[in-house]
Amino acid sequence: MPTKTFDSSPGYLKPEFEHMPVPDSHRKSLLSVIGVWFGFPMVLSNAVFGGVIVASLGFQLGLVAILLGNFVLALYVGAISYRAGSTGLNFALIAQKTFGKKGYAVVSGLLATVVVGWYAFQVGLTGATMHTSFGSNELLMNLIAGLLYMALTYVGIRALTIIGWIAAPLYIVMGVSGILLAIHHQSLVQILSYRPPRHLAGSVSFGVALTMVVAGFSDSGTMTPDFTRWAKNGGHGILAALSAFPLANMISMVVGGLVVAAGAIANPITNGGNFMMVLAGHGVLLEVLSIFFIFANLGSVCSHCLYNGAVGWSHITGSTMRKLTVILGIIGIIAAVAGIWNIFVTWLSFLGFVVPGIGAVIIVDQLIFPPSPDIPFKAWRPKAFIAWALGSSAALWTQLSAPQYSEAVVGLAVAASVYFVMMLFDRQRVPIFRSRAVLRE
Repeated sequence: MPTKTFDSSPGYLKPEFEHMPVPDSHRKSLLSVIGVWFGFPMVLSNAVFGGVIVASLGFQLGLVAILLGNFVLALYVGAISYRAGSTGLNFALIAQKTFGKKGYAVVSGLLATVVVGWYAFQVGLTGATMHTSFGSNELLMNLIAGLLYMALTYVGIRALTIIGWIAAPLYIVMGVSGILLAIHHQSLVQILSYRPPRHLAGSVSFGVALTMVVAGFSDSGTMTPDFTRWAKNGGHGILAALSAFPLANMISMVVGGLVVAAGAIANPITNGGNFMMVLAGHGVLLEVLSIFFIFANLGSVCSHCLYNGAVGWSHITGSTMRKLTVILGIIGIIAAVAGIWNIFVTWLSFLGFVVPGIGAVIIVDQLIFPPSPDIPFKAWRPKAFIAWALGSSAALWTQLSAPQYSEAVVGLAVAASVYFVMMLFDRQRVPIFRSRAVLRE
């Protein structure tokens, strides 16, 4: 088998290593990898989520849901990021080891498609926000945003780092500005003790709120190897993940919750904590800065999602990340123009019961039952699919029959537990805690 090579010549467009581990010589510094993940959750849609949660549960209980959801994401994304940083493998290559050399295409293709849906949603949010805040033509804004974000993704991981370090500080500046304008007539005590009015209370249960937090980044969180494979080691991969969950993700959601608790948002169950509505109409300078913020902020999350999709589908099709960026970017723009933003709640629900089980199975498989290099590489691994299916079924049952609980957490726990039990009876795999006991003997 010929040795794989890559182009290391200087130039702005560097190799993205779609089909092989990132070589040690091309690994990034810790700050670079943190820049990719820290700037990702600092996004306006997270403020919308945070506002919806607080509008339904009140500020204190809503904050608990946000904190708990981020704790789950920290464990989940951190574990997968450790594996990615240790191996340099992207999600598709990691999924091959758990779901099989052919089976991986099912989960990788699903998630690579789901994140393109997120790209379309965020392009649609750009147009909708520009329209509601500044009266811009929504269709034109969707087209401009989609092309701009696609061009950013085309550059590759370097552009994701740069836009991340721009988007995160800008989010904090604009978010704090929105909060200060919102609390002009409210005391801090009133905001922190906010309880929803009767017609809003219970619109979202605690379980659904928890699912919103987890599901919002369950797809790209599961595909975190596409980002954290660039880390120098597993420890750096974990630190990069922790910069996003709980830190950046929690900040971005709490900002939206504070704006809603201050009473500054009309119809918060629909608009959530979209603080752009608060910033509009406060002078030309702030409006110009707001427009730049919208495109930089949503451009960050769009480029990350499109990058996930392009890396995933490039490996499945044997093509390159940049070719798939153009193809999938055009598809996403068409979906945004068609109004995919209108099925946003349904989309989140789908993510909540389908996606978390995939990452749960990978974590148990590769961190608790690490495969031996002597074991043949199978085309399909049925145990992984069975555990994922049972986890998703349990999550769906929770959604339909017990919505007071979090379907995302249930699906994750059931998939992990089922796979763990099945693997205890697999003679080819030895759990890491048992192998260490043997070594001590």
